[in-house]
Amino acid sequence: MSRKAATSPSIGDRRAERGAATTELVVATPLLLLLVLLVVQFALWEHAIHIADAAAQEGARAARLEGGTAADGAERAREFLAQLSPTILVHPQVTARRTADTAQVEITGQVMAVLPGMRLPVRATSQGVVEVFRPPAHTP
Repeated sequence: MSRKAATSPSIGDRRAERGAATTELVVATPLLLLLVLLVVQFALWEHAIHIADAAAQEGARAARLEGGTAADGAERAREFLAQLSPTILVHPQVTARRTADTAQVEITGQVMAVLPGMRLPVRATSQGVVEVFRPPAHTP
């Protein structure tokens, strides 16, 4: 008995494997597509976080200005979101606060769902010191 004959599959073995490649393809393709959609979903989530962070910073800048208000900061953040992300960040909520010393803008929402049922939250906060003009101190 030769070595080649011992390792080659018999005709009966080849018939048993018929259709195995098709079955593997039917099982592997949906899993591969799910993995690709998960990568896209998490990439959108990261992008939405960056957008929310940038909008919060813009709002905080507007609220920090001398003569600025919390409403100015919230309005600037909403404008920024409307221009930059009308569809990626779903149901954004903008909250702005200003005290005598600090201004803060917080943005919350959810990322657009690529996969049904995936509701990934987005939250960004930016805070800064309020700008106040202080005349130079006179020293005699």
